[in-house]
Amino acid sequence: MTELSTDTEARLRDSFAAQSLMTFAGAEVEHCAHGLFRIESPIPDDMKQQHDFGHAALTFALGDTAAGYAAMSVMRPDQEVLTAEMKIQLLAPAKGQRLVAEGRIIKAGRRLIPVEADVWAVDGDKTTHIARLIGTMVPVDIPVAAT
Repeated sequence: MTELSTDTEARLRDSFAAQSLMTFAGAEVEHCAHGLFRIESPIPDDMKQQHDFGHAALTFALGDTAAGYAAMSVMRPDQEVLTAEMKIQLLAPAKGQRLVAEGRIIKAGRRLIPVEADVWAVDGDKTTHIARLIGTMVPVDIPVAAT
């Protein structure tokens, strides 16, 4: 994957930091490149299900967000993306201390951007692939502030 310009990386990181759900989960950007975005998050106690595993909603949110920012990494500066559709396959429980989600673009289209993401649970020195997501992002124009 190609590295991003400093401006593009800053735009992605600033946008990510503005997401209250990611802030609430304690998620952080681990790596970003052209067409790729990786997020790490602890599994907060208030985001677990009744069996003490990370809730599937957290897994989905991280995978969807990673895929979305992978798509946004190939957009013009006056564009962002919205999820049009996203499918998740839950492969194993989110057991551990943290989750890692990596999103990738499949093809950078003008109107539709097919994406995929994988999510892993990290439990000590053991890493388990817990989910696979596949979906479509749609570019949207964002208003440019008047100067």
